[in-house]
Amino acid sequence: MSQDARSQDDTPFHDAPIVDSHAHIFTRDMPLGASPWHTPDYGFTAEDYLRTLDEHGVHFGVIAGISIYGHYNDYMLEMLRKYKRLRGTVNVPPTTDRYILERMKADGIVGVRLQLTRRKELPDLGGEDYRLLLRRVADLDWHVHVVVEGQLWPLILQKLEASGAKLVIDHFGHPDPQEAENCAGFQAVLRSVEKGRTWVKLSAGYRLTWAAHGQTRRDPRALDMARRLARKLLEHAGPERLVWGSDCPFVGHEAAVTYRDALEDFYSWVPDPVVRRRISATALKLYFS
Repeated sequence: MSQDARSQDDTPFHDAPIVDSHAHIFTRDMPLGASPWHTPDYGFTAEDYLRTLDEHGVHFGVIAGISIYGHYNDYMLEMLRKYKRLRGTVNVPPTTDRYILERMKADGIVGVRLQLTRRKELPDLGGEDYRLLLRRVADLDWHVHVVVEGQLWPLILQKLEASGAKLVIDHFGHPDPQEAENCAGFQAVLRSVEKGRTWVKLSAGYRLTWAAHGQTRRDPRALDMARRLARKLLEHAGPERLVWGSDCPFVGHEAAVTYRDALEDFYSWVPDPVVRRRISATALKLYFS
């Protein structure tokens, strides 16, 4: 399934981002995790994704570990070994051994993903297992790629920062939709960025209102909030602390979003081409240096 099958205009952008910092790849027969929030009825392979990048003038991609498949990273690792244009972050148990992580690094993994949304209870990030994992992440010069509901950031950021690992925060920090840029969690994210080891992804603006999956159009409230949050992040974080991600293939919202939509969002959020190039340089350094 190609993301461009629905697009009427596949002409590449002349100054497309160098790096797409957030995408997913999977096959139809991959084993699901224990409690998947969605079950795709299609596959989106590495070849599908790379074709999409080529059709839009994007050079490199970063594959985010996808929570619905639990700790099954096998397909991603195989594709990272095959395609050097790709990097990835993995979902792993906190007890994962250092030697396994080192092999993953050799394959192209650059971080671990903590998918903490939709949970009744957060894991104890200050417990022994997670302190050990976070220390190993820091020792490997990886980053912790985190997604959580925005109001929960004050509960976890201090423990994550204390680990010494770099932090990459998903999807604008997912502030509470009712509070947006005034959300206490979003303000905590801005303070974390100021400390110099935190980056934020300008990605998946259409998810910000937690609209139910299966929609055929994007929620205009989410798109408006994304523009406001991007402006605030540019003012307080600057392009050296921001990266862009498409969220391709838009799992759960496939009928509402195309790759071209994702690129046009980025151009709307960051209208200055010089600033967009600086964001691309940030992503290139963070993921591929």
